[in-house]
Amino acid sequence: MKKPRVLVVDDSATIRRLLECVLRGENDVLTASSGSAALQMALDESPDLILLDISMPEMDGHEVCRRLKAEPRTNGIPVIFVSALGEPGDEAAGLNLGAIDYIIKPISAPIVQARVRNHVELKRIRDTLAALSMQDGLTGLANRRRFDEMLQQEWRRGLRLSTPVALIMCDVDYFKKYNDHYGHLSGDECLKSVASAIKAVALRPGDLAARYGGEEFAMLLPHTDAEGAATVAEKIRTGVEKLRIEHARHDSEPCVTLSLGVAALTPEMDQPAEQLIARADKALYAAKHGGRNRVALAG
Repeated sequence: MKKPRVLVVDDSATIRRLLECVLRGENDVLTASSGSAALQMALDESPDLILLDISMPEMDGHEVCRRLKAEPRTNGIPVIFVSALGEPGDEAAGLNLGAIDYIIKPISAPIVQARVRNHVELKRIRDTLAALSMQDGLTGLANRRRFDEMLQQEWRRGLRLSTPVALIMCDVDYFKKYNDHYGHLSGDECLKSVASAIKAVALRPGDLAARYGGEEFAMLLPHTDAEGAATVAEKIRTGVEKLRIEHARHDSEPCVTLSLGVAALTPEMDQPAEQLIARADKALYAAKHGGRNRVALAG
């Protein structure tokens, strides 16, 4: 099992070395000597836990914690304050900012190890449950909720960076006829196979393959223009065709096929992400009415 990644933040080199020695057996330990460095490292490295000193120059631990909790990409990282401020009011202030625990200096190695171990395990459980809540139970792809969240996130990123966001909408051709002929259990197996073929094409870390609903799937492609998305869509189409899943009730092919619609937009201010869905849906409609088993680009 991969070791947890723990970020230790303290302006004292002595404390950083001490905590690193205490924790490095069970954890991969990262260190930062300032609040600004800690914030950047939290974004870049996505640690499983942060041990955070309070009394630091320039930016104290309380302000670091506030900023961590205000940033969607870091607000789920558990924070443990490690401080010489040991009054009940100090501890309450830290916990009210969103920290999950408070360790008073001078530190006890066994206590630090035990608390870090317990909170890392709790985070793993929460992460597992969160991942399951975002996964389609049949296909294992991202579910509609996850797709909607990621679309909004990538849309905001595209707006900030002026980069395109592409979307591929896919629909299994004549799937109702497939279900009626082969039965729902075979229909489920068909959808799982199609999902695997779609997922195999999502090669970049930011690409998201999702079950959009029923027999409809979606592929979200950040930093991708229409031409690049069309190439990906064609790989999906041929990948499903190569599965050679028998479909006796298909109107024109002996096997299961997909129709795909492709759209790409560079987000603009006051332009909703739903416009991208609408354009990809319109292209999918064109693919279905143009003969199916094909890719169509939004005009």
